[in-house]
Amino acid sequence: MNRLRRMLMLGLPLLLIAVPCWAQTVAQIKAKGKFVIGVMVDVPPFAILDENQQPGGYDADVANLLAKRMGVPAELVVVTGPNRIPYLLTGKVDILVAVLGIIPERTKVVAFSEPYSGFSQFIYGKVGIKMEGPADLAGLTIGVPRANTADITISRIAPKSTNILRFDDDASVLSALQAGQVDAVTASVTSVKALDRLVGPGRYERKFDLQTQVQGIAMRKGQTELLAWVNDAIEDMKKTGVLEAINKKWVGYPMPDLTMPKE
Repeated sequence: MNRLRRMLMLGLPLLLIAVPCWAQTVAQIKAKGKFVIGVMVDVPPFAILDENQQPGGYDADVANLLAKRMGVPAELVVVTGPNRIPYLLTGKVDILVAVLGIIPERTKVVAFSEPYSGFSQFIYGKVGIKMEGPADLAGLTIGVPRANTADITISRIAPKSTNILRFDDDASVLSALQAGQVDAVTASVTSVKALDRLVGPGRYERKFDLQTQVQGIAMRKGQTELLAWVNDAIEDMKKTGVLEAINKKWVGYPMPDLTMPKE
């Protein structure tokens, strides 16, 4: 994969590569009087719009707890898959709690906290089409969310004849599957529950696993003190059971292994 394509998939326009990464401390955030946190709203149950059309879900709960611990109000800024890292690098947000998988390509650009959430990703497609591994994707059309870790994984493992269609969010990916635009999609247990309820059992099935993704809270490189502060907060949430309670509330299945991936 060439450098330009990799940066675009990560949501990093070329003009942002030269932007300097400046440090930001806990004291500076407190002095500012608010904790500006980037969150998504289109990756249920991790990121949704609540009944008041405000950011909700697993990530919003974690973001609000971080701000409470900081002692300042949270300002939740809605970001998308493609623009979330640019928002961080240009200082529009202090940190990202935005369903951001910890992968080597991203660790070169941002600093990640210890994992705070995770889920398994797999290929999900029409019953009756053989898809037991990457080789079976040859000649098929696969839908993926743009700038998602699954986008990067599929681009790496799929045969050249695979047609990869990229959409702006998970909902659009599943809608494309239901409409017959694609043969299969990258998905997780949480993202396909709604579709299974809508169309009924027996039409689609889980094909083969891609990976277990763990998410981290992202900061600009150089924010060493803030990174340590966030890691302390995550560790405290784990020890006190708060993080497990959030997972049970929104995800409904056991917390996956939250081990930091090896580079």
